[in-house]
Amino acid sequence: MKIIHDLNEIYAQIDFVRRDAKRIGLVPTMGALHAGHLSLVQRAKQDGEIAVATIFVNPTQFGPKDDLAKYPRTLDSDLTALREQGCDIVFVPPSDRIYSGSHSTFVEPPSVARRWEGELRPGHFRGVATIVLKLFQLIPAHVAYFGRKDYQQVAVIQAMVDDLNLPIRIEACETVREPDGLAMSSRNRYLSKEDRVRAVGLWRALSLAQRRLDAGENTRASLEAAMRAELEKAPVDSIDYAAIVHPGSMEPVEVVEESAIAIIAARVGSTRLIDNMTIMAKEVQRMERTE
Repeated sequence: MKIIHDLNEIYAQIDFVRRDAKRIGLVPTMGALHAGHLSLVQRAKQDGEIAVATIFVNPTQFGPKDDLAKYPRTLDSDLTALREQGCDIVFVPPSDRIYSGSHSTFVEPPSVARRWEGELRPGHFRGVATIVLKLFQLIPAHVAYFGRKDYQQVAVIQAMVDDLNLPIRIEACETVREPDGLAMSSRNRYLSKEDRVRAVGLWRALSLAQRRLDAGENTRASLEAAMRAELEKAPVDSIDYAAIVHPGSMEPVEVVEESAIAIIAARVGSTRLIDNMTIMAKEVQRMERTE
């Protein structure tokens, strides 16, 4: 596994690989890797690509209420895990090379960034869009892999790729979960034993939304009320949102006729968690099973 820190070197290495007619799969991360991240590397390898992972804690996506200094940095164990998964190249750039002292250019995020995380974390998606575009420029891969746990983030990146006609395919991979349903997240390490038990309430609330839809309750008001009640029963300490939204626009859906995305952001103890699930009407489920 090759570890590269220099921006010129990573571009030259990727250019060399592309000239050899090899396909490149990119897995952008901020480190503190867990099984969810590693599954993206596995997917790139399964697809027969040269797997390139990046580790960079991006300061521009942290707001004033976010603790950049607190974000876990576990580079040695991250590199060991990537090596075990057969990752080919890891790019670990220094922050002052990605953002020089005179850096003043940022990407205005697309409209899908407006609600939810965009409202609660002003500037967050501007930072995400900027760093992802930078990485796409430095590492001109054929495919980039992202986890569906950060559903709105993936939607923002997909819209940016479409709007700017970027020559890369975005592959959204299924959320990797613990046996009890909790979505894998770097933030889970901050949960106490008690908080860890309560955190499963997010998964139970999402699952309840699907069960209620199966039972014929298809209005946003009914499904969101059910999710909130389940979160309060967990109990979580606060709820930022528990919403039913359109898969593409991220706007609220009043009635779920075919499918929608149930999204949740809640705080358990001092840890803020997000999760989501695609919920589908029974007719759509039947069609998917027969395809």
